[in-house]
Parts: sequence; C-alpha cells; structure tokens
Amino acid sequence: MLNEEAVPAGVDITRPSVARVYDFMLGGKDNFAVDRMAAERALAITPDGPEAGRANRDFLGRVTSYLAGTGGIRQFLDIGSGLPTQRNVHEVVHETDAGIHVVYVDNDPMVLAHGRVMLADEATTTVVKADIREPKKILESPEVLRHIDFTRPVGLLLFGILHHVSDQEDPGAIAALLRDALAPGSFLAISHFRDPGPEHPDVSAKALEVERVFNETMGTGRWRRQEEILAYFGDWEVLDPGLVPVADWRPDTGERPEQTYTYLTMAGGVARKA
Repeated sequence: MLNEEAVPAGVDITRPSVARVYDFMLGGKDNFAVDRMAAERALAITPDGPEAGRANRDFLGRVTSYLAGTGGIRQFLDIGSGLPTQRNVHEVVHETDAGIHVVYVDNDPMVLAHGRVMLADEATTTVVKADIREPKKILESPEVLRHIDFTRPVGLLLFGILHHVSDQEDPGAIAALLRDALAPGSFLAISHFRDPGPEHPDVSAKALEVERVFNETMGTGRWRRQEEILAYFGDWEVLDPGLVPVADWRPDTGERPEQTYTYLTMAGGVARKA
C-alpha cells in the first residue's frame, strides 16, 4: 500500500476516493487507509464485491477488443478511467492497431499523476483531469481535441462512472450531451451498478444497504434499475445480448457464472449510433 507520508500533490487522504477504492477492490496498491476502510465496510455486507471489479475489468477488455476489431473504432474516450492497472484500454486496442488514439479522463489527481508516468512514451494516448459532471469541458478540452476527431466515430466508454453521478446531477442529461457530440458509427459502452428489484428481493436489499454505505463514506453511489440504465443509451441501437450482467456480455467461454450478488448487480451493454 502507498506510504501516506509521500502523497502526490493535490491528493486528499482524509476522504476515500472512488478510483482508489476501486483499485483496492482489484487488489492494487494505489490506495490509502481511508480507502480500505470504506471498501471494507461495503465488503462486510457483500464479501464477493471484489469480483464485481474483476468482472467489470474483463468486460472492458472484451468490449474494447470488439470495438477496435469488428467495430473498426480508431479513437476512444474513456471517462472515469480510474487508476492504471493490467490490460488498460490503450494496451488492449493497440493489439489491433498501434495507431489507435485513447484519451483517459478522470477527476482524481492520482490518476493524472500515475497515467502520465505510464504514458510518458505514448504518442497516441493521454490522460486528462476533468469531471463527467462537466461534459462540455471534456468535449472542448484542447488535450482531448488533440487526440479525438469528433467528426469521425468514437468509442465512448462510461465504465463504472454514471452510478457515481447522483440523480440531482442528472446523469441522463450528461449521457445525452455526450451522445449528441459523437458522429454516426460511434459506440457507447456502459457498466453500472444495478438494483435487480423485486425479482431478487434479497439481493436488492443488499444493494440498497451498500448504496447507503457508499454514500456515507464516499458521498456517491447509485444502484439503478434496468430501465434507468437502458435510458442512458437513448435511441441508439443496443447490441446483442442487450443490457446484461457484465459476465454475460459475449463471454470468452460458454460457462454461465453462479447468480451471486456480484453477478446480478453489475450490468453492462454496448450501443451504436446509426
């Protein structure tokens, strides 16, 4: 774990960070005691929580590989990218084409610091400090525009980020503004905490309890229903198999995971702008 006496500039270690809590869930080392405490409170309710992080990461890999290959996408905008870990987006898509451009966006200063070190020799990839709650600033950022041509198709990645935008901050309007900025042929990929509702009442109750803990510790976190998440795709064509548990989105094997809390509460999907 990080030495709290050597804190990067701008990092607040008195409050947990979404990016650092997620890093802890993935088994990373870029987190502090306050992040681990927040994560452990949630894990006391749902011990299989780290599986959600791994499943989401695997989903990200399958989606970006598909978009770079079959989808033909040559530029990606990853908002809420989090701390670098294994199989980052640029590493996955560069297996298809080393010329693909990738812009990572996050509001955590640690993401910016670590990302710039990781990408020091990358001409096609950059990391930008910005907040999804101010989408226009992202779309108008000179650094974003240096790498992304919005007149051509873009792969927009919103993985594990919209559930950290509260209802009052209007995630639907944010998603719509981002969609409208993209050219035909673009793709939008989303992963989101899902409340399965009355179909799985025990899981739903746990989801709402973890939601309470997240908001008490980090100030964010919404487990939304299926129809709420689907609305973020607008009128775009949602690709098969639809909005499903992330482990079920075009898996590498035919095995279906056990229907645990994690399986049922992390949903993902991909849509294309006609």
